[in-house]
Amino acid sequence: MNRIAQDIYDQTVEFIRTFGAFQLFFLRLLRHSPRMLVTRFPGVVIQVYKAGGVSVVIIMVCGLFVGAVLALQAYSNMSIFNAEDWTGVAAHLALVKELGPVMTAILFAARAGTALTSEIGLMKATDQLAAMEMMAVDPVRRVLVPRFLGGVISMPLLAGIFSAVGMFGAHLVGVELFQVDRG
Repeated sequence: MNRIAQDIYDQTVEFIRTFGAFQLFFLRLLRHSPRMLVTRFPGVVIQVYKAGGVSVVIIMVCGLFVGAVLALQAYSNMSIFNAEDWTGVAAHLALVKELGPVMTAILFAARAGTALTSEIGLMKATDQLAAMEMMAVDPVRRVLVPRFLGGVISMPLLAGIFSAVGMFGAHLVGVELFQVDRG
């Protein structure tokens, strides 16, 4: 019994230590972000393209199909109550409030997150980050903050694109397929 309590204590302490280290790292990112947005703006723009611009195609394709499926489901549920005209409203609310941001975040994490992780992991494995520290260059400011800002800037834009293309997909299914009134 004493061994189990010791294991629980050790795991709790390790969790708190890891969580605290993450919080300190995140605060470093936030502290350097405003200045880096001004001084390294071209680097941030490049990261917006690498993180968000390259993800636009997959965001648009998924948004189109999610919107179409939402309209299909909304139409089948609304037709029970003779409220087929509310298909667009239901799809719009579901896309803009719920599914658009969530699906965009999942797709962004899958596409851009893995690319950023592998890029930074390769820099760590080849000791490029240690070399930066040896040259008195802060790797957080030079490498991580522009990528963080690129993700923060591109996420709302991608969510808007996802929702807009999703509403177009809902329009295709609702108006073109089921002949729901355009209004």
